[in-house]
Amino acid sequence: MADETNVEEESTTKTIHVEDVITVGELAAKLDIPATALITELMKNGVMATVNERIDFDTAQIVTAEIDATVEVVKKETEAKKHDRRVKREVSAKGIDRPPVIAVMGHVDHGKTSLLDAIRESDVAEGEAGGITQHISAYQITHNDRVMTFLDTPGHEAFAALRQHGADLTDVAVIVVAADDGVKPQTKEAIRFAQNSGVKMVVALNKIDKPGADANRVKQELSEANLLTEEWGGDTVVVEVSATKKTGIDKLLDMILLIADVEELKAEVDGIPGEGIIIEAHKEQGRGAVATALVEHGMLRPGHLIVAGGAYAKIRTLENTNGKAIKEAGPSTPVRISGFKTLPRFGDTFTVQKDEKEARKLAEENSQKENDGRLDMSSTQLIAMIDKQREQQAFNVIIKSDVQGSLKSVVDSLATLENKEVIARVVGKGVGDITETDVMMAASSGATIYGFNVEVAISVKKLAAREGVVIRAYKVIYELIDDIKDNMSELLAPEVIENEAGRLLVRGVFMIGRNQVICGGEVTKGKISPGLIAKISRDKVEIAEAELTKVQKQQSEVKEVVEGDMCGIELKTTARVTVEEGDRIDFVSREVVSRKL
Repeated sequence: MADETNVEEESTTKTIHVEDVITVGELAAKLDIPATALITELMKNGVMATVNERIDFDTAQIVTAEIDATVEVVKKETEAKKHDRRVKREVSAKGIDRPPVIAVMGHVDHGKTSLLDAIRESDVAEGEAGGITQHISAYQITHNDRVMTFLDTPGHEAFAALRQHGADLTDVAVIVVAADDGVKPQTKEAIRFAQNSGVKMVVALNKIDKPGADANRVKQELSEANLLTEEWGGDTVVVEVSATKKTGIDKLLDMILLIADVEELKAEVDGIPGEGIIIEAHKEQGRGAVATALVEHGMLRPGHLIVAGGAYAKIRTLENTNGKAIKEAGPSTPVRISGFKTLPRFGDTFTVQKDEKEARKLAEENSQKENDGRLDMSSTQLIAMIDKQREQQAFNVIIKSDVQGSLKSVVDSLATLENKEVIARVVGKGVGDITETDVMMAASSGATIYGFNVEVAISVKKLAAREGVVIRAYKVIYELIDDIKDNMSELLAPEVIENEAGRLLVRGVFMIGRNQVICGGEVTKGKISPGLIAKISRDKVEIAEAELTKVQKQQSEVKEVVEGDMCGIELKTTARVTVEEGDRIDFVSREVVSRKL
């Protein structure tokens, strides 16, 4: 008998497999709960994490046990992936010095791009929609005859995936903090990303010339975010700068190079195939799939065959980030590559292959592994997910973006909006302009099409009008997210709010009909008037509801009576209701209020 019980217990226990690290979003999907619920549980355990941040196996195991005791988290034993960036290549004695890769991170509008403008003496910030960086960008500069590679990462909360990506690519992270605004949520997030990725940090205290700038206050806030400055006994360098006045820039660059020298950054070049990581990918008219990549080891040249995840390319053109054709690119060099058959994924590592047959075979194998990973769900879990979705109202959307990184950020942001009542269901997504195919998919699925930094041809607009499909195009990501949030809010059941009005103690009953009650009594609280809802209670237990249709005082119909008055009332009921002397009637007004996510 005991054995049967054990079997039953085992059958109700669900096992999920997790590797050494997993993103919050991925764990939420495996647990079949909203990402917001998992984030809340992590916060209760003192772990501040966003949907795109990675947590280790132990944390995943602890938080899962607290959410659902019937779920067991088991470590997934796999070989180290050949293309996993976390598996660092050991550099031999033949390794050469390479330029440092520096990510510029921080809160939105704290001056990251303006700081890079001052470094590069360009004017990128003026061209950014909404004044915020929309994509990850890479640039190279020369300072004191030394090359430095900079990554500019978006600061808005919707771009957490891009910021995580930027930290993972980085040797040194420059955390930009506005001296007049202090440490903000995205500042703390950027610090966590850098710490989790094990990179050194330099704080650029920007806008130091502005009124209200307070360096000491910022240093105090940094210490509260577990970043102790050198002045306060820590090892974090703080450099005061002004991007607009171009002061402190040289000192900042000197400090970055000093930290890089301590790290002794090296890379392999001879005798190994070129390899690196995809920073961004998009489609261009006349060029097809184009990727921005960062070379980590070896050399990259036009004509090379490279594989990135499930995509491969014979490099047709190799350009620097200014769009100038180059003959080769070495370690820490950002490049633009054309020639991909399909878009590589944001964050995939790439390697140079010997021939096209080998490249195609490896890409197919990688693609198959990705598909196998997506199907790691039992039939029971699938049915449970379907049942859950049936309980939710769904706002169907199709997302089109100019580049893959932004597409991922939008989709990840939508996952955080989900709750028990409503969900943004992505029925289609892709990189590139909105097409007639997108419109027909939207028409068949009842979806709204959202475009981010993409174009809509006149023919597509006309087809959308004929099919009754709504297309919304945005240049600023948080405006797009807010629009979807507003549409999801309309699907929420409105909230009914009750306001107490008055109370009457029944002193006499004059008539009880099928749908009508006439009685009288004393108003013991507040005031009552026609149109209110009457809640009838006997012995402190509510027994029925009715509508107050008429109020009489001294045999005359009146608009209201107040506390202390004796009156007669007429109630309209939906079923026969028995009212007795001594019953209490509480009167309330009700209003329906729209809810917001």
